[in-house]
Amino acid sequence: MIAMEYDAVVVGGGVAGVSAGTMLGRSRRRVAVVDGGQPRNAASKHLHGFLSRDGVEPAELLATGREELLGYGGELLTERVDGVERGAEHGFVVRLAGGKALTTRSVLVATGLGDELPGIPGVREQWGETVLHCPYCHGYEFRDSPLAVLGGDNRPFTLHQAQLVRQWSSDVVFFPDRVKLTEDEHERLTARGVRVVEGEVARVLTHEDGVSGVELVDGRVLSRSAVFVGPRFVPHDELLTRLGCELGEHGWVATDTTGRTSVDGVWAAGNVVDNPAQLINAAGAGSTAAVAINHYLLAEDVEQALADHRASGQAFSRT
Repeated sequence: MIAMEYDAVVVGGGVAGVSAGTMLGRSRRRVAVVDGGQPRNAASKHLHGFLSRDGVEPAELLATGREELLGYGGELLTERVDGVERGAEHGFVVRLAGGKALTTRSVLVATGLGDELPGIPGVREQWGETVLHCPYCHGYEFRDSPLAVLGGDNRPFTLHQAQLVRQWSSDVVFFPDRVKLTEDEHERLTARGVRVVEGEVARVLTHEDGVSGVELVDGRVLSRSAVFVGPRFVPHDELLTRLGCELGEHGWVATDTTGRTSVDGVWAAGNVVDNPAQLINAAGAGSTAAVAINHYLLAEDVEQALADHRASGQAFSRT
């Protein structure tokens, strides 16, 4: 077996990547986590739904995780990865933007996804604070408040969101905007207690504390305390697709239950392959992938040890 600098390189230093790197470090593997420094939840001030860490800042959670990673011998490189290639005979070469190349026996991609938001003024400005997408992450904090849901390009998600948000408040207004509702969809929303307000949305109104309302092109204004939108989720999967990882029927990179892709030695975890995954799910996926990677490396280690043993000419004896 050709000597490699690392047993595993993890691309992406969010919760999934750091979780994986920590587990591999605890398994006494040579592991590096390479992070470009652009976490998806950077705009959020607090995280929720993460056992024992509810309400902390996302940056605090990552800082704690990275300390643990380093404590178990893992490396953390603050750098952007430009590409991942198969090695000439074995493993992979991970090329960094600064020019350095890392050689590794296996790769885990945990690069997350991007949220493409509706181009409505006020949405981007309040994104992650009072303009939100996940009621499981933020709904409780705005319970019993006047809420809005904006129609967007992700139509199925938007309609589901309008029904779901109603669970946290009895005062929910759905603005279809450019989404044309069927009679059945309109009736279902009405039956659920969601008020439907037709018309093109001009902007989300804000003040120093966040959202104050939604203004329509015709001048109507409805006061609201928070707005939920359905982004179009775009996975940052270029590294995986360039390697030739197969896509599933939904158009995202396909993995098995451990995160293993169709390319031998390559795994993926977190939002890059699972758009609904919350932080706690991403952490679990990273740990699951790390265990699978360790087992993959173990199988190689056993085969190499056997080959070395036979090459040494030592006789096998049963004691």
